[in-house]
Formats: sequence, structure tokens, C-alpha cells
Amino acid sequence: MELMINGDYVEVPSHVKTIADLLTHFSLDQKVVIVEHNRDILEKGNHQETVLSDRDKIEIVHFVGGG
Repeated sequence: MELMINGDYVEVPSHVKTIADLLTHFSLDQKVVIVEHNRDILEKGNHQETVLSDRDKIEIVHFVGGG
């Protein structure tokens, strides 16, 4: 499946079916993230049930510490 993630088209494996799967695939499942799916900001509780489709537009924002 091909998704537009943060402005770039990315091919993801067939086992990636939901937003939660996508976050796990990119090792972001244990981080604080904000996810936008086709211009809708998702609540964290909806990551598991939000099913992805080919060419969906995803924005992922995660926080990085530092100083």
C-alpha cells in the first residue's frame, strides 16, 4: 500500500492495516504522537480502529527532547 506520510509517498508492507500498525512499523508506538488521517486529527484511542487505504494522507508529529 502506498501512503503519503508527511508529504512523501511511502510504500508500507501489507501487514500495515491501521494507524496503530503504521506507528508500530515506524517504531513510534511508544512515543507521544499526534496523527492526522486525511486531514482529521485522531484521538489516540482511535489509532487501533482507523483502517488505512491506498493513497491516504497521513501527518505524524512526534516530540523530540533536547536542549
